[in-house]
Amino acid sequence: MSAMYQVDAFSDRAFGGNPAAVLILDDWLAEEVMQSIAAENNLAETAFARPNGKGWDLRWFTPVHEVEFCGHATLATAHVLAEHHNATGEMAFSTRVGELRVARIDGGYRMDLPAFLPEPLADLPGPIAELFTGIDHHPFRNFENIFVELPDEAAVRAFVPDMTRIATLNLQGLVITGKSDGYDFVSRYFAPGVGIPEDPVTGSIHATLVPYWADKLGKTRLSAFQASARGGHLLCELAGDRVLITGKAVTFMKAEIYLP
Repeated sequence: MSAMYQVDAFSDRAFGGNPAAVLILDDWLAEEVMQSIAAENNLAETAFARPNGKGWDLRWFTPVHEVEFCGHATLATAHVLAEHHNATGEMAFSTRVGELRVARIDGGYRMDLPAFLPEPLADLPGPIAELFTGIDHHPFRNFENIFVELPDEAAVRAFVPDMTRIATLNLQGLVITGKSDGYDFVSRYFAPGVGIPEDPVTGSIHATLVPYWADKLGKTRLSAFQASARGGHLLCELAGDRVLITGKAVTFMKAEIYLP
């Protein structure tokens, strides 16, 4: 029997932001068991953390496979540690993309993530390029996703994804983004190939979106909104080679799970 929490990350209320499941372990379970738990939860991510003497080792699983990087489930894990495991001070997480740090501030949390600079992309893959026929667009990429800048917020909100085409990507998913009047920029994220048709609020993509928009807008402090059905507001800052993202989180559920 093990305790599992479900947390709505990047939200100050239940049913907002992006839900993630979190398990705090003494040591890793068998990988196939962790993947089965994630598939059973059928959330965008299930996070597993264990103490490592200096902080925490952290891994994330979608319903389909383990992923390299996840922001909202990192925030959810920090919330569980602070609210339910009496963790204090800055929390350090050792992950596949390096050290992630989270501090509790002003009723919320500030994540300190590595910046993954946007890489130029000359052309979109054929099936994806067809989704933007007749639309002014500017593609770029990072190590796990393709990004496309659209003309404005209205174009981002009106975009109708073809999940079958997007699932053909060799990379994890597709991000669309655009300049906004109410925020500095908005985005949406689709990763059907890893079991996430549209992610509600995604911390990891902002590790690339923030340096991209900081360069375009000539500012390092940015207000972002992910325009999914649930939606989420992120306060962001480019700090050298790091991206700082501030958001809130609330516990929705604590459950006992019975492992085989």
